[in-house]
Amino acid sequence: MTAAALAVPAQARTDEEAASTAAEADAAAESMEGSWNIVQNTTNSPEHTTLAKALAAAGLTGTLSGAGPFTVFAPTDAAFAAVPQPMTDYIMSPDNKWALEQVLTYHVVPGTVTAEDLYKKIKTGGGKAVLKTVEGQEISFTEVQGNIRVEGTMGSSGYVTQPDVAQSNGTVHVLNGVLIPTITPPAAPAADAAEPAAEAAPAAEAMPAT
Repeated sequence: MTAAALAVPAQARTDEEAASTAAEADAAAESMEGSWNIVQNTTNSPEHTTLAKALAAAGLTGTLSGAGPFTVFAPTDAAFAAVPQPMTDYIMSPDNKWALEQVLTYHVVPGTVTAEDLYKKIKTGGGKAVLKTVEGQEISFTEVQGNIRVEGTMGSSGYVTQPDVAQSNGTVHVLNGVLIPTITPPAAPAADAAEPAAEAAPAAEAMPAT
């Protein structure tokens, strides 16, 4: 079992929404086993069905089943449902598998980073901590009323609602938002330079956990 789910700040959620978020976090944590790896646990979690499907679609199940360790900020189904539809359609298109991979690896940090580590980094950083993700871009962390707020690019953000869910190959922090990186289309091979460039990602609306 893990620590109790964190209470989302009052200004970020209504009481009803906060209760729902806490219930989602508890359900996710209770379904996970410390002897299972990240992919096994997200697949078993009733609150991470979208994430599990996305990992499979992006071809990342093998990587996140490996030895690691990895730290994953795992968006819930409700978090994915809040992503603007144009962005969802874009990253979930089979033609844009590379974009989905960028979004998902933007939620992964090498090594094991606990909530305690994050609080310490925020304190020593003067109120803000920054970590480089497996995707290559950075995500930032601040503390709001005792809660850890995670921010990506283009206004994307979320709160850690259940920290330190132990995995056999790292740790998972349940997140109530989806983080969006600056999505960069892959460069076309020289031989295919005359081919049309990959479609640019749609401009994302701000997606904070409000």
